[in-house]
Amino acid sequence: MPIDPHSRIMALADRKSVLTAGDIARGGIHSQQLTRMVQSGVLERLARGQYRLVNSPISENHGLVMASRAVPRGVICLLSALSFHGIGTQLPADIWIAIPRGTRTPTIDQPPLHIVHFSAAAFTAGIQHHRLEGITVPVYSVAKTLADLFKFRNQIGIDVAIEALREAWRDRRFRMDALDDAAIACRVERVMRPYIEAIVS
Repeated sequence: MPIDPHSRIMALADRKSVLTAGDIARGGIHSQQLTRMVQSGVLERLARGQYRLVNSPISENHGLVMASRAVPRGVICLLSALSFHGIGTQLPADIWIAIPRGTRTPTIDQPPLHIVHFSAAAFTAGIQHHRLEGITVPVYSVAKTLADLFKFRNQIGIDVAIEALREAWRDRRFRMDALDDAAIACRVERVMRPYIEAIVS
């Protein structure tokens, strides 16, 4: 007996905290079913093309999940990656997400994004994948995030980068060889060297 569209959407929602119109289309379900379920109060529209079950639990990483669904090629970076790793005191209002240089900047209404364009070498280095709310979210590693902070020190502030480096070293959150590789990928090895020497001495 075929499963009705409502039940198929509910089954998808059980596996993923955020549903997209693409998920529904790939499941062979007409988009009108989404509209009906929003109107009936079963689903709520989070942003353009993103939906979730009403009253479903929201984790502290929900914004990262939404950003990852909205920008499939993006990687959570800089202040948002730093916050995700629990380093420093920064609590960014926007979700910082990297996309490859030359990629069109997506236009979405929610969540608020701060999009950064990375070169090929800097974009592909240090990506880790974390399972959050039922989906896989790419986030830069601690070492790569530290290198990125120094790369964007004029935009973010050198004090933020130094504070994060000191805390991450104190708590043994990265390997020095991984930091060296990340610094090379971001072309900031000479910039970072005196700060690294100061914390390890």
